[in-house]
Amino acid sequence: MKAPSSRAYSFRLALENLYRGVTLYRVHCLRNFSSFVARTNTCGELRSAHVGQKVTLYGWIQYQRQGLFLVLRDFQGLTQIIIPQDEARSHVKELLSSAPVESVVRVTGVVSLRPPGQENPKMPTGDIEVKVETAEVLNSCKKLPFEIKDFIKKSEALRMQYRYLDLRSFQLQYNLRLRSQIVMRMREYLCNLHGFVDVETPTLFKRTPGGAKEFLVPSREAGKFYSLPQSPQQFKQLLMVGGLDRYFQVARCYRDEGSRPDRQPEFTQIDIEMSFVDQNGIQRLIEGLLQYSWPEDRSPVTTPFPSMTYEEALADYGTDKPDTRFGMKIVDISDFSQRLGIHFVQNALSYPHGTVKAICIPQGMVSDIFTYSVRFMPDGSLKSLLTKFLGQEQQSELIQELKMQVDDVVLLAAGEHKRCSALGSLRLESADLLEAAGLVLRDPAVFHFLWVVDFPLFLPKEDNPTELESAHHPFTAPHPSDTSLLYSDPTKVRSQHYDLVLNGSEVGGGSIRIHNAELQRFVLEKVLKEDSEVLSHLLDALEFGAPPHGGIALGLDRLISLIVGAQSIRDVIAFPKSFRGRDLMGNAPDYVTAEELEPYHIQVSWPVAEAEAKKN
Repeated sequence: MKAPSSRAYSFRLALENLYRGVTLYRVHCLRNFSSFVARTNTCGELRSAHVGQKVTLYGWIQYQRQGLFLVLRDFQGLTQIIIPQDEARSHVKELLSSAPVESVVRVTGVVSLRPPGQENPKMPTGDIEVKVETAEVLNSCKKLPFEIKDFIKKSEALRMQYRYLDLRSFQLQYNLRLRSQIVMRMREYLCNLHGFVDVETPTLFKRTPGGAKEFLVPSREAGKFYSLPQSPQQFKQLLMVGGLDRYFQVARCYRDEGSRPDRQPEFTQIDIEMSFVDQNGIQRLIEGLLQYSWPEDRSPVTTPFPSMTYEEALADYGTDKPDTRFGMKIVDISDFSQRLGIHFVQNALSYPHGTVKAICIPQGMVSDIFTYSVRFMPDGSLKSLLTKFLGQEQQSELIQELKMQVDDVVLLAAGEHKRCSALGSLRLESADLLEAAGLVLRDPAVFHFLWVVDFPLFLPKEDNPTELESAHHPFTAPHPSDTSLLYSDPTKVRSQHYDLVLNGSEVGGGSIRIHNAELQRFVLEKVLKEDSEVLSHLLDALEFGAPPHGGIALGLDRLISLIVGAQSIRDVIAFPKSFRGRDLMGNAPDYVTAEELEPYHIQVSWPVAEAEAKKN
């Protein structure tokens, strides 16, 4: 039998360990995968200890060779099946030899050791084979659109169109089963160890002010629509008012926005809310939750997680979700630049928030693509279009300021503070280029968690900077030290909001909530200029003895994709949507007839719809 690729083998081995419970967590009893069904064993289970036993296996034909043997696959692994060659079982040979690859079969036979020298150490079942006595083809497979092998390249569109076939791969099987076990451990930690209550909240609700666009669902009342919730935010706060004290849910959430590698219209989050808690309490809870549910075959999670403020993150990394696995921090050299007397630098520093910043990139592998860069040459000089403005003493001072080594390259940005944050993107792009050239900066096996805190409570709207919007959501409480500023200068108010970042990706966010009705109404009406009537139910509830409370939501899809090293969250979701938010397998969304829309009092311009249908 041909040996599997190293990548496919690693997934099979990890999958087998996942089932046995010896790699992901310390499980003291093996799971019985053959209870309640007709098989005696799975295809990944048999070992030399089973030699001589008569077994019945069910699975898919992965490979068949010249009528001599085939490889049978199920969710747990592979088993080599020896096709009988004697005349008495010629019908069995004919049946199995003619069955197409990926046909579903049942085989019954005796477990035997493989002949000496024919063992396959890359297969967990590689010491044995099953000599077939009887067999049945339960369902034949037609010609496949692609091979069911992890190392075969398939377009994402094709994979999503035939998702039920793609799900048969060891990689997706591993991802989904790992996800399931992590969620189970999270439930155990929250509900069994810390008294959280798992509550399902409604999917059909009403529009929430601010935030992402929401999907609308028509009702039978003319002109009235439901909204699919972006999160169970209001409901979990109302549960605290209701005295449940500790709430938890694996929640489905919806946003009407385009897909990205780490985002899609429908997603899942681990949703949490607690009464009588502060920011530190939420952070310690989440650290314990992740440590408890973390797979043992991954680098261990150490607690407490480091923390930095929003301002520190922007200053050092140019982003509020920094990847701290590597250095190359942004350095403010405004004071040094001020002394140079260069006209365009002075002009940049004259802005209200003018600054000059730099990042030092090791080994100079990216200098050719950037115009305003400075290279430290082996002879001790600096090579740059800017060096004509720098004397020898100033060059030496710049080298010391940025701790430059030979062949390092410095990238410079001057202007308003927000423009200099572009260095954050250049930092990540430079890391990509360096790693493409062979320099390892971001070890994918290392997991760096980070809390980012002290976000601004409000930010200027992009389309109208004179108006404010919530940086997180309108229910976030102001920082206790800044409450008075809420009434005089809300732009300077910090929030009790906190984000959890993992390897440069936001995997969670939460806040302490406003539990005072008067304060909540002021934020909505006076600061955000929103119609508070839309949230009258919540404002009323806050007047009936609402306890102080706070919470957080972890993005489950994004978290799992980072743990398994997937390129996209679509590789950890059973039936994901495409980049355009479409289900390519079921061809959704789809058109409906005018008669079906009539009860909802909706009319569509059908000629336009028909033209679109022809176009597609």
